[in-house]
Amino acid sequence: MSPESLPGTHGEHTSGGRPPGPRILVAGPSGSGKTTLAARIAERLDIPHTEIDALHHGPNWTPRPEFVADVHAFTAEDRWVTEWQYNQVRQHLLDRATLLVHLDLPRATVMQQVVRRTLRRRLRREQLWNGNVEPPLHTIFTDPEHIVRWSWAGIEKYRRKVAQVRADHPELPVVTLHSHREADEWLAGLS
Repeated sequence: MSPESLPGTHGEHTSGGRPPGPRILVAGPSGSGKTTLAARIAERLDIPHTEIDALHHGPNWTPRPEFVADVHAFTAEDRWVTEWQYNQVRQHLLDRATLLVHLDLPRATVMQQVVRRTLRRRLRREQLWNGNVEPPLHTIFTDPEHIVRWSWAGIEKYRRKVAQVRADHPELPVVTLHSHREADEWLAGLS
């Protein structure tokens, strides 16, 4: 499948008045592989990938004041892929998107991935966005917004949100992928 054969990429407006694209959102809980999948889609289709976490997180994990303006700037373009996150821009992203890809992996897979990633980042002191590093591991027990706890809660949250998108935006195509194998097969069709 070429970029031109994706919904909303033929130069016409799709139903709902969406301008040409592809403009692709990847949804899923923390640690599900959204950013990895978004980067793979971007590479496969030769479209820009904007990692939305990089726009959101300032030093010391504080939200960047320019975040919303930065999101509006890149989504004004005709072609992009990004992760569907952050309540303050979620509706804007939906309004601009021509495709939503929901990475709906089993809870065990997501939790294994997010725990491994968190441990690796913390033990290696990997710098993320604007010099941020994962907090000490014990904070999983003390911080209700710790990424591992956030991910656990996010699995059902994203299922509900995507179901609501299907109901509220029937003009927006939604692809749901339940495994890495399904994601690989779907990507292979994007030639």
